[in-house]
Amino acid sequence: MTDKAAWPALPLAAWRATCDTLHMYAQIVGKIRLALAPAEPEWAHVALYVSPLGLTTGAIPYEGRSFQIDFDFVGHSVDIVASDGRSHSIPLVPRSVATFYRELTGALTALDIDVKIWPMPVEVPNPIRFTDDETHASYDPEAARTFASVLVAVNAALEEHRAPFRKRHSRVQFFFGTFDLAYARFSGRPATPPDQSVIMRNAMDAEEICVGFWPGDDRFPEPGFWCYALPKPPGAEELVVEPAAAFWSHEMGEFMLRYEDVRRSDDPHAALRAFFSSTFAGLSALAKWDEA
Repeated sequence: MTDKAAWPALPLAAWRATCDTLHMYAQIVGKIRLALAPAEPEWAHVALYVSPLGLTTGAIPYEGRSFQIDFDFVGHSVDIVASDGRSHSIPLVPRSVATFYRELTGALTALDIDVKIWPMPVEVPNPIRFTDDETHASYDPEAARTFASVLVAVNAALEEHRAPFRKRHSRVQFFFGTFDLAYARFSGRPATPPDQSVIMRNAMDAEEICVGFWPGDDRFPEPGFWCYALPKPPGAEELVVEPAAAFWSHEMGEFMLRYEDVRRSDDPHAALRAFFSSTFAGLSALAKWDEA
């Protein structure tokens, strides 16, 4: 049985202000990685990764050195560590996105790291330039620590699901644009992106089945797990998947499983494994991946 303490409650309404602020902080850090890392298919070079304490960029190359930026939601800091031994730490406290942007870019400059990013959030409604955003300025340390705990538990389940797959697949990765933890498997066939925007053109040009987790948004205002196939095979919405609480959302166009239903189950880890494996088995069969 999985330790139920690893799956604490995470109601979006209780920490929405902090969640939205951290989303903007993550966009700034993610854009730094985007600016410096070699481009990879499906935007793999922009993702963050779950660490024991929160999120990390991993090593980012820079002019013969490397550095990484870590979100520590347990000690409540953003830490920059460079390969030459220098480092800088910024406390995570309530502060505006504009202030965080100035402090982070100033810290990089102090470490002789000069990077320019487009200071506009992506994939969010009503974006505000980082340099002007005084609206998002919340940080609830207990909520952030709970979020880190959930990320660690979900990451473990996704890594276990990922481990045996032998064809092309992604790492378990956290995307700053959508603020979600995702893992994708690919059939090897190309796909037509949903639109020709720069994000979709580079993110969805390969046939995939993707699963993941996010804390919720205006479309689905609670934390949940999801699974979609690109392109959606005919009959996908008729599939019977596990666990019993999972369902097809016509609004979202994908399978959904509420986080609350997972954490209240007898074995949350097993419930997630069932969701990941059953959705992949059903969707890949409908899409005839064995023929790819």
